[in-house]
Amino acid sequence: MSYGKFAYVYDELMQDMPYAKWQRFTLEAWKKYGNPSEVVELGCGTGTLTAMLAEQGYRMTGIDLSEDMLAAARDKADDRPMLQGLLRSGSLRFACQDMTEWAAPEPVDSVISFCDCLNYLTEEKQIEDTFRATYEGLKPGGTFLFDVHHPNTLRRYEEEQPFVLDEGDISYIWTCGLDEERVEIEHHLRIFVRRQGDSNTSKDIYDRFDEFHVERAYDPQWLREALLRAGFSTVETYADFEWEKPNDESERLFYVAVK
Repeated sequence: MSYGKFAYVYDELMQDMPYAKWQRFTLEAWKKYGNPSEVVELGCGTGTLTAMLAEQGYRMTGIDLSEDMLAAARDKADDRPMLQGLLRSGSLRFACQDMTEWAAPEPVDSVISFCDCLNYLTEEKQIEDTFRATYEGLKPGGTFLFDVHHPNTLRRYEEEQPFVLDEGDISYIWTCGLDEERVEIEHHLRIFVRRQGDSNTSKDIYDRFDEFHVERAYDPQWLREALLRAGFSTVETYADFEWEKPNDESERLFYVAVK
C-alpha cells in the first residue's frame, strides 16, 4: 500500500504507538534467540523503530513499499546528527521494496516487522511469499520477529467503531466495516489537518483528505504452519509484548521464527 499524503501526518497520528514496547520485545527476543548485527525491518514506515535500533548499534535496513514513507524517514534522519552519521556510514539504510519479494545484497541476521504490517497482506499467497522471501534472506540461525492482529481484534474494531480524534492541529473520524468470512476489515479515515490561513484571513484552514486501508487477520495456527512450510525450524508464538502464550483475549500475536 502506498500511503501518499498520509505519510506526512503519520508520525503525528502514531505518536502514542508503543514503539518502546516493540523495541523492548525485539531486544529481549534477540537476547533469547541470538543477538544480530545486520537487521532488516519490513514495513518500516517513517523509520521510527529502524532509527531507534540503529542508534543502539545495529546495522539497520528499513524496507517499505511507500516512497512517501521512506522520504519522511530520511527527512527525520537528516534532522538528527547521529542518524546523519549512520546514513553516511551505511549503518542505516532505507530501500523501497515489496515485502513479498524483498531481497538484500547479503543474507542478514534478523528480520523484524511490527505494527501489524503483515495484516495489510490480504491474500494467503502474499503471506506465504513474504515468509519464503524472509527465509531466503536470513542467515542460518537467523530470526524473523513480527506481530499481527488476533482475528478477534478486528472483530472488536468493528464493534467499537467509530473512533474520533481531535488534537487541534489534526483530527480524524475513523469508521470500519468487517467481512466476517475473510476476517477482513476496511478502515475509512477522514483526516483534517489545520494550517494557517493566508494574509486575507485570520482564520485557520483545515485541509481534508480521505484514507482507505484494508487489513486481514489470519488463523494463528495457519500462520505457524505457513512459517514451517517456508522452512523455518522453530516457531514460537507470544501475546501482547509479553513472553506469554496467546489466547482468544489477546490483541496482538507475536511470532518468533528461527531459520
